[in-house]
Amino acid sequence: MAVISALLLSMLKINLQERQEFNKALDTKKNVLKTVGLLEPGMSGSEVEELYTTKFTQQTVTDSDGNEREYYIYGSLQSPEGYILPVSGKGVWSTINGFIALEPDKNTVKGISFYDHGETPGLGGEIEKDAFANRFRGKKIFRDGELVSITIAKARLEEESEHAVDGISGASLTTGAINTFLRKNLTDYLQLLR
Repeated sequence: MAVISALLLSMLKINLQERQEFNKALDTKKNVLKTVGLLEPGMSGSEVEELYTTKFTQQTVTDSDGNEREYYIYGSLQSPEGYILPVSGKGVWSTINGFIALEPDKNTVKGISFYDHGETPGLGGEIEKDAFANRFRGKKIFRDGELVSITIAKARLEEESEHAVDGISGASLTTGAINTFLRKNLTDYLQLLR
């Protein structure tokens, strides 16, 4: 009985692991689509896969430390409609993963998406909401040719700058962490952005 139970549990684990990996890859593709406004409510997994396959090309660039960094081109290689860069870093409770999409000028934010994190629901967890992500659209990451990134700040600063967005009340540690890793991640892609 013990051997049969162990065998069944092993098979179940293997089957679930494959499904978990598939769902994680699908979630990543959904967030790539979300950054450029292509993800629609109720899209099936096959619709996401088809759109992702036809609209995005995976590329790599070498950072200043000699590491290869992956990014995505939205549209054709000859005439890109945008560039999607993975971003991630340490939050308050976990690693925060996301994507930032830039317009073809490689300066203007087309969209941003944060997912796969363990931040506090109702506080730092609000980073995954559309209301927060929409604040980044149209903001600039360069000022006079210098990378300045986007700063999540208080409303007054945000109103005065094309390089800042309003923060989330009660989530200053999470947004501070995003400020730090977003700038570092964008710096890793300077060769592409320039």
